Amino acid sequence: MSTDTAAQAAGGRPEATAPPEPLSGAVGFDTLLAHVGPAAVVTRDGAVVLCNGDGERLRGLFAAEGPDDLTPVLRDCLARATPATRTVQLHDGEAASTLDLILLPARDGRHVVALGRNTSLEVTLRSALADSRTRYKDFVELSSDFTWETGSHGRFTFVSPAGAVGHEARALVNTDPVDLLDPSEVRAGGAVFVTRQRVQDVEMWARRRNGRLVCLLTSAMPVFDETGAWAGARGICRDITDQRDRERALNRARNREQVRAHVVRTFRDELNLENMLNVAAEALARGLGAATCHILRRPPLCPEDRDGLMLGGHFGSPSEPSRLSGILDTLDVGTPPWDTRVGDQIVLVAATSHRQMLNGAVALWRHADRGAWSEDDRLLIQDVANQVGIANEQITRHETIIAMSRTDSLTGLLNRRAFFEDIERRHKRLERTNRNASLLYVDLDNFKMVNDLHGHFRGDEALVVVGEILSSNTRPTDLVARLGGDEFALWLEDADTAAAMRKAEDLLTAGERLLDYSGAPDGPLTLSIGLAVFDPSHPETLQALTARADAAMYGAKQRGKGRLGVAPPAALPPETTEDTPSGDREAP
Repeated sequence: MSTDTAAQAAGGRPEATAPPEPLSGAVGFDTLLAHVGPAAVVTRDGAVVLCNGDGERLRGLFAAEGPDDLTPVLRDCLARATPATRTVQLHDGEAASTLDLILLPARDGRHVVALGRNTSLEVTLRSALADSRTRYKDFVELSSDFTWETGSHGRFTFVSPAGAVGHEARALVNTDPVDLLDPSEVRAGGAVFVTRQRVQDVEMWARRRNGRLVCLLTSAMPVFDETGAWAGARGICRDITDQRDRERALNRARNREQVRAHVVRTFRDELNLENMLNVAAEALARGLGAATCHILRRPPLCPEDRDGLMLGGHFGSPSEPSRLSGILDTLDVGTPPWDTRVGDQIVLVAATSHRQMLNGAVALWRHADRGAWSEDDRLLIQDVANQVGIANEQITRHETIIAMSRTDSLTGLLNRRAFFEDIERRHKRLERTNRNASLLYVDLDNFKMVNDLHGHFRGDEALVVVGEILSSNTRPTDLVARLGGDEFALWLEDADTAAAMRKAEDLLTAGERLLDYSGAPDGPLTLSIGLAVFDPSHPETLQALTARADAAMYGAKQRGKGRLGVAPPAALPPETTEDTPSGDREAP
């Protein structure tokens, strides 16, 4: 047994200065010591017989068993007489290092020279580089929907594997990026793909493969070759369509709120109720770009059918509502705004209501060339219609109060105050227009007997009949009033003496209906009428005109009742007043 073998058997290490004899002619000792990394001579069974200083680390490596056992590799290396390489991990306590191991068979066929090179730094750098590239790739993918690169010819040379705007990456390579853009973006957006300078966050609209528009936020930079010549560009694109859609929706909502607030504020600030809806119609039409706007409403005591809607306010042409005949039949509380075509116009209609009661409508007219009404238009007109419904109710209540203050609660005719206020305005107008008008005073004959014999309820019925007689025998331009008790008055517009007398005769004939309400046969219920005609050639005050009519009426009563008394012209003294032959009519 040699000294080295004995030392091994005793658990010691062979000296590096005493190479074993079996290595003679295979690898020189100086060569082994000169290796900069760990080096050792091992047997086919993994026993280290010679090593340099760093090679001591290999002893534990070759002594390993299990999956890391290198013995089969050593034997295969000797059997084939060919070198072998392996990458192994060395553990020195908690530290670990990576070793590239080259196994060279010795010429004696019994030993293998193991030369190691520490590649821990290279492995670490390579791992760091791979990790860095992975992170960079992840960051790029997170920050964009696709990346691209163009060449000096301006066409795609690279598109990220996921493709772009619905197109596969391979289908886009060697195509012109401009083909992806919307026609309106070709000039501005196309420059990004061939940029000569760095650009960032440029918005452009492209079209997906299915034709849908998408908004791309693009950043790009130029690419130069080794000579400094421009060689293309590369960049990233991010699809921000949803973000822009949300922004547009928010902007539209803000715009709707601004228009709605402006419309509501405008007509709420209008102190004149009669002009309130006109102001609202103008503000709404201008806010929505309509040529015409109509606000319809239901006046007090209007029937429930749609024909009862009247034009409350308008901007533009006031004649259009007549073209809605039949269309308004579909209006109902809760019905969403809808549009229809009427001739060359597209009309958008929304119902107005108050406390779940339909009280009108808002109609916007736009020429068909302007296109259909949008969903934003519908939302806005609905918001405004809700406010108009409140305004309609306020106006209706105001008119109801005014009407109640101006009308007689029993007959529905004008009361005394309202009648004289109206005829005062008309009398002043007559002085300017040089036209005729007639004033009739009407009084019931023997009315007290009706109340005394049949009661006041029967008397009220008779007064209602008188109101019906007077209303049904006059024009809308005329005024009919109950002055109080059994006294009535009529103002006949544009009526000269002949016309007024014919009207009075008609009233006396129609008054025969009152005979059924008479209190007694010897006291028939009839009409006595006094007529005074305003002649512009003989101007007089309203007080003088009413005095003449009142005197004519009492003159008719004194001459037998149930007849017409005509006052002489204003120039004649009142005492010459006589019953005219045509108006002289004995009571039945």
